[in-house]
Amino acid sequence: MERRRTRRVRLAAGAAVVLALLFAGAATVASARGDGSGEESGNTRVPAASSADAGFARDMAVHHQQAVEMSFVVRDRTDDEDVRRLAYDIANTQANQRGMLLGWLDLWELPKVAPGGEPPMAWMEGGGRHAHGGHHSDGDGSGSGDGDGVLMPGMASRSELARLGRLDGEQAEVFFLQLMTDHHKGGVAMAEACASQCSVPAERRLAQGMVEGQRSELGLMRDMLAERGAAPRS
Repeated sequence: MERRRTRRVRLAAGAAVVLALLFAGAATVASARGDGSGEESGNTRVPAASSADAGFARDMAVHHQQAVEMSFVVRDRTDDEDVRRLAYDIANTQANQRGMLLGWLDLWELPKVAPGGEPPMAWMEGGGRHAHGGHHSDGDGSGSGDGDGVLMPGMASRSELARLGRLDGEQAEVFFLQLMTDHHKGGVAMAEACASQCSVPAERRLAQGMVEGQRSELGLMRDMLAERGAAPRS
């Protein structure tokens, strides 16, 4: 059982890294060729600041940053090699993708904050804050609504991050897997929206890769929780 679990983690982790490298190469080439649409800037057409392309790049960069931070936290709170390996691969993949998204904004000469004080995910059809589920309590009586630092659906609250940093061993593993499951569900919803709304082909391909990679990791994390006698939060 332990060998199967370890092998499954390694396969999923390897696939995530390969996907990240493939999309990084494709995105770099596409960006260099001006593979986009929107306002004219010299000989290159770039998206507008209020476009889905720019909104997704800004918001997913923030979303990814929290996943990277949570992954580094759990690596210091457990000795379990499967969880540590998964955390490392999530951090590596999402830091890579975050760099690409911020690089596009620089290339397009667009701000890294939403123009006009728009809320996060305003670029998504139907409104951002209600696009994917609700927020959770962190289990110790503290709420995790917007007042607790939740910027986008799926993101952990400040109190949840603090709790993760206090836990050790299997308790830390379970809470990390639950938080990251919520995080991936929010990320998948955002990436699906970009895959259908963004106009830059390279960005749509990257978003679709995120959907596929994170869905695979969702299944893996569900199995890892079950092996620890736990389940994703409702």
